[in-house]
Amino acid sequence: MACFRLPTLGIFPLRVSASSRRLARRRIRSLLKLSSCNARRFGSVAASTVQRFDWDDVVRIAEEVQEDDDPSDLRGYFEKVRHCNRGSELKSEFVPFLVEDQIVGYIHNGFLGFLLSLQTCTRFLGHLRQFKEVFTVGLHNNDCHDESHVKFHSSLITPEERTRAVGDAIKCLGELIPGTRNELYPVTSSYGMPVFFSLERAAAPYFGIKAYGVHMNGYVEMDGQKFLWIGKRSVFKPTYPGMLDHLVAGGLPYGISCKENLLKECEEEAGIPRSVSNIATSVGAVSYMDIDGCRYKRDVLFCYDLKLPVEFTPKNEDGEVDSFRLVPVSHVANVIRRTEFFKPNCSLVIIDFLFRHGFISPDNQGYLKLLQSLRSGDCS
Repeated sequence: MACFRLPTLGIFPLRVSASSRRLARRRIRSLLKLSSCNARRFGSVAASTVQRFDWDDVVRIAEEVQEDDDPSDLRGYFEKVRHCNRGSELKSEFVPFLVEDQIVGYIHNGFLGFLLSLQTCTRFLGHLRQFKEVFTVGLHNNDCHDESHVKFHSSLITPEERTRAVGDAIKCLGELIPGTRNELYPVTSSYGMPVFFSLERAAAPYFGIKAYGVHMNGYVEMDGQKFLWIGKRSVFKPTYPGMLDHLVAGGLPYGISCKENLLKECEEEAGIPRSVSNIATSVGAVSYMDIDGCRYKRDVLFCYDLKLPVEFTPKNEDGEVDSFRLVPVSHVANVIRRTEFFKPNCSLVIIDFLFRHGFISPDNQGYLKLLQSLRSGDCS
């Protein structure tokens, strides 16, 4: 259900004055109200809503004995996987974003309409002298049938030029892309391939860019039982405030390896010294594809395990975590199955941990289907 009919050709202005940006945003807000792609469909509201629960609630639900609850019942896990893989039936609302004839993302017809509406608004304001060509929209012949697509203007040749152009465009969009953090993601056709340009992290879902991250399960063994260190996100986080999270997790920014990024995040998020975090083990990856309004998330998460000393206590250093708790793995499993307390993609990584550490058995109905579903996205 597209919000705007896709034009055959359009060009987006690059640099505009502050007053022009304000007027452009007003224009977009009015379009949002009139369009069927309203604020709720444009981006998830739930992702920015503070979750009102505390550790007492977590403990109570984790330890509660429920007569009709069977730990071997995998339906609660399947629900968490489905939550990260919504909207597959809406793919037709998005058009490919091509760079050097490689698909690097997907842009919603409605969001593209908002981009193009800025052109009309700013041209009306008479700032032609400040414009540069950035995006073009046209037709692409694909296996004998025409398909709409978005490309950079041919004048934007180098990664640096494209990065600057997109950065100015995102600034112009303002609050329509919430949670900007001046952190750049590399944009490639697949992992390890040449970087075409870099994009503000918060904007990645609006351009359908494949994003990568690292998630680490920090666990402890005591008296034959395994425990996971779990964090509770700060209520001031722009995304998923107040929800449960991994001990360490973070997006993979431009110009840094997975392992180096993990060591950095260990220091910042949990105060884990490199002498300890350096033994973290790479254990695979999970992936998912989630469409929510005009946002198309295509994420791959590289997973790590770190067995921590019993005496270790994490300490957050960057203000992004409110507190930590050491929780029996079986109780963590109960929280995932019974609640929506965890940040959604964390559930996938922990379910993967449950498989690898024997908490989910091949005798459980749906074992192989659940295992396969942890890589529902394009894992490339």
